[in-house]
Formats: sequence, C-alpha cells, structure tokens
Amino acid sequence: MNAIAIGPLVFAPDRFAAILAIAMFLILSEILARKVDQRFSSWAWGATLAFIFGARAGHVIQHGENFLADPLRALFIWQGGFMIGAGVALAIAYTLIQFRTELRLALWAALPAVISAYAAFFILQLTAGTPATPLPSGGMFRTLAGEPFEPTMLEGQPTVINLWATWCPPCRREMPMMADVAANTDDARLVFVNQGEGADVIQRFLTTENLELDHVVLDSLGEFGRHYEVPGLPATFFIGSDGALQSVHMGEISREGLLTGIQKLQDTGCDSGK
Repeated sequence: MNAIAIGPLVFAPDRFAAILAIAMFLILSEILARKVDQRFSSWAWGATLAFIFGARAGHVIQHGENFLADPLRALFIWQGGFMIGAGVALAIAYTLIQFRTELRLALWAALPAVISAYAAFFILQLTAGTPATPLPSGGMFRTLAGEPFEPTMLEGQPTVINLWATWCPPCRREMPMMADVAANTDDARLVFVNQGEGADVIQRFLTTENLELDHVVLDSLGEFGRHYEVPGLPATFFIGSDGALQSVHMGEISREGLLTGIQKLQDTGCDSGK
C-alpha cells in the first residue's frame, strides 16, 4: 500500500526513491573519481548537500506561512517537503562553479546525475497509483467516548484517517499539528484511529499532551491497518466523499503535506460534481 518495507524499516515511495537516488549518485561519482578525476569524490558530496539544501529551502519559501510560527521545523527534513526544481538548480550552479575551468568534467558530472534521477523516476512509476480501497465494513469499533462506530458513517464528506498509537514517536510528534488542523478546517473531517490500545491509555496521553480530538476511534485488533495493508505507523489516508481511498501518506506528515492532501480531496470532489 504505497510503502516499501525493508525489514523493520518502512519508507514512503518518494523517500525511498530519494535515498536510492542519492546512494547511486554517490557510488557512481566515486567510480568517476577513480576512473576520470579524483575531484568527483568531494564534488559529489557538495552537490548532494546543495541539492538537499536548495530543495528544502525552496519548499520552505513556497510554504512560508506554515513555517513562520515554527521556523525550526525547516530543519525537520524527515517530514518530507522538497522543491525538486530548486534543488536541481542549486546543484547545477554548484557544479558549474566547481568545474568552471574544465567543461569536460562538468559534462562527466551529468552522468551519475542522470542515472540516479532515472532510478528515482523508475521507483516512483513502479509504486504510482493508489487502489480505490473502500472503507472497512463490519468490525467492532467504538469511539473514545464509548459509542459504537461504523466506518461507512464517514461517507458523504472528505475524510482524513490517521492510524496512530501512543507508543509511536512520529505519531506523537505529528499529533499536535494534526489536532490543530482538525480544529481549524471545515474542508475535511479528521478521524484518529488508534491501533491496539485501550481507552485509558489514549485518554491519559491526550490529557498529558493537552490535546483535544473530536473523532478518536479505538481499533483494538488493528483491523484498519490490515484492511489498508499498511506495514507501519503512522499512516494517513485521504478518503473521498464516496468512501474510496484516494491517496495515502506513510510516516510522519507535515502540516503542508496534510493541507495539500485535503485540498486535493476538495478539488477531486469539485471535479466529480461537475
């Protein structure tokens, strides 16, 4: 389900593609350093840092409003959020400066860049598409307040379902932000489906963290996780008004990632209503 698992590690496709591409880029550049010019070794690390910095800076500038309240979050690259074009532009500029007197080396530098970019593109194409999985049917679910809950009740409105647990560090990190979005948006309903924990544990966590969540569902047997075939937590599902899954985000999600997903639900709903 739009995730790549390697042993206990779970990667979203875009993050796995980025890690693979960077690894290939560094390895191929090291080969060039041994076969063509030893300067390719140090250049590769510099170009990689330039790409990451440029891509992250571009994303932060694009979503400046979301980072003003918490500027340090610009450093939280594990949340995702990169403007690839800005990263490529800065890496190219760095390369041209490094090899400004030797155009031949600048042309050689394009080889590992193109191959690694193709590898990333291949991974993304291989994992593209999200099956329109319907909401779970049946099951014995209850809300944190003890009321019966039937997943099909979520049909009729764009919905974001977050699978989480109190023992999950990234779940805990993203929860304050998600609670804030849930309290301040009418564009989608946010439902927090806890995996495998009791009401007392959940309530204690919410009280300790001073969090207020309107829609908390207890999934003591992890049925949502099995239904959507997710290999880890947290997982955030974007569900259309018809109850069908439109997209999924594995791992910790950023505010802008969440808001972008909600906006896409709105756009899809508008398109289908025409």
